[in-house]
Amino acid sequence: MNFDTLLPVGIVLTSLLAGGFIFLVKEESHVLRGVLNLSGAIVKLLLVGVMIWGVYHGHVYEARWTLAPGLELVLQADALSVLFVTLSSVLWLVTTIYAIGYLEDSPNRSRFFGFFSLCVSATVGIALAGNLLSFVIFYELLTLATYPLVAHRGTAEATRGAKIYLAYTMGGGVLLLIGAIWLHVLTGPVDFVQGGVLSGSAPALEGQLIAIFVLLLAGLGVKSALIPLHGWLPQSMVAPAPVSALLHAVAVVKAGAFGILRVVYDVYGVAYASSLGLLTLLGILASTTILYGSIKALSQDGLKKRLAYSTVSQVSYIALGASILGPIATVGGMVHLVHQGIMKITLFFCAGNYAETLGIHHVSQMDGVGRRMPWTTLAFSVGALGMIGIPPIAGFVTKWYLGLGAVEANAHWVLLILAASSLLNAGYFLPILYRAWFRPPPEVWPAEHLHAGRFETQGTLLWPPVITAALCLIAGLFAAAPFSPLEWAQLIARREHGL
Repeated sequence: MNFDTLLPVGIVLTSLLAGGFIFLVKEESHVLRGVLNLSGAIVKLLLVGVMIWGVYHGHVYEARWTLAPGLELVLQADALSVLFVTLSSVLWLVTTIYAIGYLEDSPNRSRFFGFFSLCVSATVGIALAGNLLSFVIFYELLTLATYPLVAHRGTAEATRGAKIYLAYTMGGGVLLLIGAIWLHVLTGPVDFVQGGVLSGSAPALEGQLIAIFVLLLAGLGVKSALIPLHGWLPQSMVAPAPVSALLHAVAVVKAGAFGILRVVYDVYGVAYASSLGLLTLLGILASTTILYGSIKALSQDGLKKRLAYSTVSQVSYIALGASILGPIATVGGMVHLVHQGIMKITLFFCAGNYAETLGIHHVSQMDGVGRRMPWTTLAFSVGALGMIGIPPIAGFVTKWYLGLGAVEANAHWVLLILAASSLLNAGYFLPILYRAWFRPPPEVWPAEHLHAGRFETQGTLLWPPVITAALCLIAGLFAAAPFSPLEWAQLIARREHGL
């Protein structure tokens, strides 16, 4: 094995090995567990940095293992995989810091961080999967690794939420597996190829390929929370805040959205998928989900529930971008993979801070919280305004390119979806900001656990949302900078559309 083969393997193994050792660490060994967590995250990020530079300059990183005749496990880096693996690696480091502070006095920390590390291994495996078989394997491993995290608190409510999560995601996994096996029988091994491996398939296969696409979309639609397959997501909000951030911003919903991008662009090919009418189906599902999630968010008083339905809506921008034929819309969908991640993780970090510091779990309890926790609330405000699409925050860039892509493709109805969605986003985020900044605080907070000292809460809880809020601004203000998410999305669009 040379370095080009070892690099993708090393990126998967850094967190896998760290997780294996963390399971063995005694509960009272805080320092050792923290060192293992942070070392694995930092080494992974450094290796990803090497991969970014190589892929940008056309270098090929690939590892293959033959599992059986005609079945290969493939790890491979291309521009799309690097976009997702970079998001995962950066946010996992920040989430690890946050989780160490959040779970400081909790039981079963070694178990939590062990599965936490397995989760990142499965996620980067999904990102680096070079064929459909490898994707399915890591996709199912992600389901198994995240179930204990959702059930971590061990309460009846947590157990119920975890069972609902497992039922949905395992059901989706079965549909994905059936579609993958059917496609393998029909065409042989399915590698991910820019432009699509199925482009130019025989007309006689079109009916079967349409049915297979529906199966794949249903399987991926569970994790990406396309309606009516989204029901697990609000129920999983019983999990600790780091897990909620994990589910919504980095791992589970992103794995589903990333899978949709792979199927549309690198299995079917966007032009061939359009010729089969598949993009129309995807566009209808994505648009319906965008509006439904936003409408449901309006009526939620639970802060995490409101953010959960916001995720249902916001993640579907990625699928919407894939459903519009043309490179500009592709840029909008691809860049939202990153932008939604950094905005949503900011919001969930802040929700966790409110809960852990003041016992705030509901929007109706947030009156005046900006005076008590100004930095957390400023970070929340940046994430919320970005979700609405206010410039110069990252979310504006997404909606701008999706709108331009819609005009390019003469899909002007998309502009109505974007406008309606932005108004609904404002409808469920602006009242929170008004309460937090302009209403007087109560005499007593619901349950003040951490009293104000030098900082409004402990540093490991405060700095992660401040950092990710800064990333939201940087991604918007410096969108045209080299190696920015936008520039990388443009690189992917050029390669996928053969430009």
